Amino acid sequence: MSIFQHPVDELIRLAFEEDVGQEDVTSGLLVDPNLCSKAEVVSKSEGILCGMFLLEKIFAWPERLNAARLNTKSDFQDGSIIHKGDVVVHIQGSLQSILKVERVALNFLGRLSGIATLTRRFVKEVKGLPVDIMDTRKTIPGFRFLEKYAVKIGGGKNHRFGLYDGVLIKENHLIATKGIRSALETIQTKLKKKMTVEVEVKNLKEVKEALEAKADIILLDNFSVEEVKEALSLIGKRALTEVSGGIHLANVRHYAETGVNRISIGALTHSAPNFDFSLLCSLPKDINLKKSPRPTTRPSN
Repeated sequence: MSIFQHPVDELIRLAFEEDVGQEDVTSGLLVDPNLCSKAEVVSKSEGILCGMFLLEKIFAWPERLNAARLNTKSDFQDGSIIHKGDVVVHIQGSLQSILKVERVALNFLGRLSGIATLTRRFVKEVKGLPVDIMDTRKTIPGFRFLEKYAVKIGGGKNHRFGLYDGVLIKENHLIATKGIRSALETIQTKLKKKMTVEVEVKNLKEVKEALEAKADIILLDNFSVEEVKEALSLIGKRALTEVSGGIHLANVRHYAETGVNRISIGALTHSAPNFDFSLLCSLPKDINLKKSPRPTTRPSN
């Protein structure tokens, strides 16, 4: 499924519901609803920008609440390299509306840019080597499509999206079978559509079992670099290979240099630092204290 087919509107609606609720009490008490302002979303460090396609929806959201609309402009797009001090979005409109969208916009932008930035760091560490940096299913519930999109923006690749689009036999599946060979033979017999079959192994004995049963991909789970080399000498070209577990920026290149095909890293999504942005408002001289434009009808949901 394309990220643009994903129901992101529902995520944005929930974000506004939890952050704004029925009203912004502080702004309602302090800010004249007719007051217009300018604002800038500013990067506070260097990294990869991600989430810009969401901002158009977020900054248009006040119209759904029959509130003052906002106008935005940006010279950046998803995948852009940004530096400290870069203004990634210019905003103009009702100050009350800007304050209502501020945290929702920065939360989405910071989360996705953080994932894209960390992914790019891993990709740079293995530059020049024929290996794919891949994500996992270790994502925030409901945000998986967005987080996997951010991995792609950072230069990584997506592993399966869920349990429905790939076969991956793991340790907990094997307690219901007679072992790896039996599990693979059963799946190969019962699988009704063409699908890659991957099996997770934890030692060289299981590597040999997976090879005998003709697995498409063998996932070496928590193998050391030396153990990966031993496993690859057994596997050769008979299956694609993947490593996972204990991979970080300091050792990812060592694993990549073994010749493994894929490296899957849960940290891309579950441990990515939030990318820091700030939103700064101002009342420049060319903005008069006048009523902000409002939609004539309440837009439908």
